[in-house]
Amino acid sequence: MSPESKKLFNIVILGVAFMFMFTAFQTCGNVAQTVIRSLNSTDFHGSGYTSMYIAVFIQPFPWSFYTASVFIGIAAAVLWTAQGNCLTINSDEHTIGRNSGIFWALLQSSLFFGNLYIYFAWQGKTQISENDRRTVFIALTVISLVGTVLFFLIRKPDPENVFGEEESCDDQDMEAPESAQNNVTKAVDAFKKSLKLCVTKEMLLLSVTTAYTGGSLFGLLSKNNRFGRNPVVLLGTLVHFVAFYLIFLNMPGDAPIAPVEGTDSSAYITPSKEVAILCSFLLGLGDSCFNTQLLSILGFLYSEDSAPAFAVFKFVQSICAAVAFFYSNYLLLHWQLLVMVIFGFFGTISFFTVEWDAAAIVARGSDYRSI
Repeated sequence: MSPESKKLFNIVILGVAFMFMFTAFQTCGNVAQTVIRSLNSTDFHGSGYTSMYIAVFIQPFPWSFYTASVFIGIAAAVLWTAQGNCLTINSDEHTIGRNSGIFWALLQSSLFFGNLYIYFAWQGKTQISENDRRTVFIALTVISLVGTVLFFLIRKPDPENVFGEEESCDDQDMEAPESAQNNVTKAVDAFKKSLKLCVTKEMLLLSVTTAYTGGSLFGLLSKNNRFGRNPVVLLGTLVHFVAFYLIFLNMPGDAPIAPVEGTDSSAYITPSKEVAILCSFLLGLGDSCFNTQLLSILGFLYSEDSAPAFAVFKFVQSICAAVAFFYSNYLLLHWQLLVMVIFGFFGTISFFTVEWDAAAIVARGSDYRSI
């Protein structure tokens, strides 16, 4: 297998592994509230904490839900940092956009497969029996384990082709095993680097875009785009703003804080399932625009030490997601949409600023159209 084929193989395996894991994980999150309501237990109050370790749902207890939430948060931090590093070392300046798109397309396909499975397994049911619950979540646990096993198929790229990495991974393997103290020292150093990255101009600007996010298509389209990543991000912004406007018209203002039984409030238009599905598509489309380009620019700017950069990226995204989960139970719909519009606008401007700086860097010695 040629070096380039090996790197592409690694990207595909990375994407397929995440597809399997998130087919289980995101499906679990989508049906969590339905399952908890079916338990008919007043002990389960934390609906915001229910996207968690899948196997907990096989035999759920209140303490296991909250404990699993802690562990899944720790695991996600490690997993997504490793994903960013793997994406970077298997890419170069000509393939980082394409590879980001391939990974994101495979990851997002998990939403289709997981929800399709639930549609046929629980079609027409509002209350889930114990047998149905166990069958589905045992299957989801097995699917997630398949994704975990796939990570072991990822191969080390040839050192001369690793994007931005000065040291060879193979050379490191030839060295004597490091002591536990050295490993701890390296972990502390990586943490310090992450803290230093937090206050750099580029990371502060990208953090605004990352806070807003809280397709293979776009990675491939940007390959020969002489304007770089900005048009894709601009497309994502416009698509999201259209979706926000349609949501504003199609849903009552108190929909986010309404009880399970629904609300008697009226929307500006007669609520339509077709419009809601269209909004869902537009939100996914815009999300792909942003995330593929964020992965691409982070892999390019921090190619020599990508792990701290992706750690900061995921930290900011997770903190903002937690804040959004909190205020979503209290703010009316129009205020929540206003927050998204503000962050979307300034996030786009911040991304443009960093992208223009990146263009100036590569203009001195690289073909920017291929990024």
